[in-house]
Amino acid sequence: MIQHSTRFACALLVLALAAPPAFAANKDMIQLQTQVQELQSAVARLQQSNDERMGVLKDLVQQNADSVNKMSVAVDALQQQVRAQHDSTNAKLDQFSGQMQTLNDSLDEVKARLNNLEKAMKSVQDQQQSIDAALQNIAPGSPAAPAATGTATPSPDSSMLPPPSATRKGKPIAAVPASAPDAADASSALPSKLVAPAPSALYKTALSDYMAAHYALASTEFAEIIRSSPADPLAGNSFYYLGEIDYRAGKYAIAIKDYDRVLEQFPSNAKGPVSHLHKGQALFETGKREAGISELRALILRFPNSPEAAQARSKLNGMGVPIAPRRPAQ
Repeated sequence: MIQHSTRFACALLVLALAAPPAFAANKDMIQLQTQVQELQSAVARLQQSNDERMGVLKDLVQQNADSVNKMSVAVDALQQQVRAQHDSTNAKLDQFSGQMQTLNDSLDEVKARLNNLEKAMKSVQDQQQSIDAALQNIAPGSPAAPAATGTATPSPDSSMLPPPSATRKGKPIAAVPASAPDAADASSALPSKLVAPAPSALYKTALSDYMAAHYALASTEFAEIIRSSPADPLAGNSFYYLGEIDYRAGKYAIAIKDYDRVLEQFPSNAKGPVSHLHKGQALFETGKREAGISELRALILRFPNSPEAAQARSKLNGMGVPIAPRRPAQ
């Protein structure tokens, strides 16, 4: 019995000694669990904060995307406006170029008429000098002088008549100098000298037919000017208008040759700048892009202050091509 009691006491002692560590372990577990819960709460709060920030960032990104889209729409509208202004400017330049061409044609016609008037005046002066010289050759004291002036000549008295031998030996008294009929013939031939030369009159008719869109008839008339007067400046104008007619008909290769004849055979012709410009346009129509660019650059280099050069610059800028060729890298 005592032995049993001793064992029971030992067991109680053992339990008493073992109880404090068990309670301590429970406290550590409780603290650890509390820290884990706090950590989880902090992680949850951090996740919530991150979600809120991500939401704000998404809103900002969406706003930026909307702003970019609006900017793109505005840029597109601005580009369309610039293109419209560019096309309007080109149309105005084309219209101005056409007006300048018409003025040049009118100026050429006026110059041709002035030249014809100068020639006619010189011819009239020559005719007048011929008539004056013929009248001066008439002897002042001869009986022909009164006859020429239309005055009546008194009949001589029979006693005053010369003897027959004198009339046979001498010259006829009423003889008229041979120069008088020549003077009359010269005065009668005067109107035929005042006819205008054929090239200017034909050019005026051809230009009128071209302006009236009678292209077939105008082509024949321009070709006749070139055939009859190949060295006349109006022949250079005729080559240009033949090129214009061929260009309108879609015959770009033939039009290029016509413009080349203006540029090569008549380098100082007023149609030189517009021939360069329209030749470049014809080259573009035939697919020869580089040749067309070179032609426009040649126009700008040769006639930098002309309206056609301004059109060439606008065309190259619209194509995104530099006006001056780029130099190769050294």
